[in-house]
Amino acid sequence: MIFYMPTISLANAVSYTALKTSGKDVIKDFPPIRVWGTIGFIAAMWVVSLTHLEKSAGQFYVAAAASLVLGLYAFSLPKCPPPLKGAGNKEAGIRMGRDAFSLFRNRKMALFFVFSMLLGAALQLTNAYGDTFLHDFAKVDAYKDTIAVKYPAIIMSISQISETLFILAIPFMLRRFGIKKVMLFSMIAWVLRFGLFAYGNPAEGLWMIILSCIIYGMAFDFFNISGSLFVETESSESIRASAQGIFMMMTNGIGAVMGSMISGVVIDQFFTTIDGDKDWQGIWLGFAIYALVVAIAFALFFRHKHQPERLSVTTH
Repeated sequence: MIFYMPTISLANAVSYTALKTSGKDVIKDFPPIRVWGTIGFIAAMWVVSLTHLEKSAGQFYVAAAASLVLGLYAFSLPKCPPPLKGAGNKEAGIRMGRDAFSLFRNRKMALFFVFSMLLGAALQLTNAYGDTFLHDFAKVDAYKDTIAVKYPAIIMSISQISETLFILAIPFMLRRFGIKKVMLFSMIAWVLRFGLFAYGNPAEGLWMIILSCIIYGMAFDFFNISGSLFVETESSESIRASAQGIFMMMTNGIGAVMGSMISGVVIDQFFTTIDGDKDWQGIWLGFAIYALVVAIAFALFFRHKHQPERLSVTTH
């Protein structure tokens, strides 16, 4: 994970730089490009599920092969030189990374990063327990032969299919409602995501699981991608790439670790029977309450005046 997670913020920073170099508007032009990453995610989930590699190390060989192909393909991309040239690049680069942390002196950005961390924890909850939740229904005779139990990754991939639609809606949503309302939509979507899982099942309650997966598209994109675009527009040009790194560190770094560790302890202590069975309804309702508390706190404490004219970064 230490090797992988930095590639996300790096990919975003390189994409934004390439778009701006070409005179493009990152708010308008990045989402239709980013959607292809989600399509790749869907393809990977289907390959792993249909080849029954979900519970084996084979899935990592598939990922490694895809990464090797991507690495070779990267040599064909447009040139994206670093903004610093000449002697002292290393020292200047270190200074720029350090300067990016100055964003925490800005109350609005500091709060944004803190809530990004809290939402990053919510994202980790669904990543960590979604498949396990569906696999556990195999212990129940009434559900063990259902499609959702046999091919959970395919059912969960509905989340990514939904993402493709919500990604394309981001430019309109950001300009129409602003980052605060878009982030609130995301948080409310997390509440619904977890709440529907709490009452869903692979048979007569399958519609709840499917609806939860559809809502995930809003929960993820309106937070993760909109948040990245917000950081891009709110930080100065000299520290934008480092600011993207901080955003990723707070969400998929600190937030992910916090979500994994705390949720694991809470589930073991309060939602696991002596026999090792999980109280999934209680788990998901607990997660829903967590997301609701974060949403209320965000609405009360995060202050941001929506200025549509600022949501355009086209200069390099």
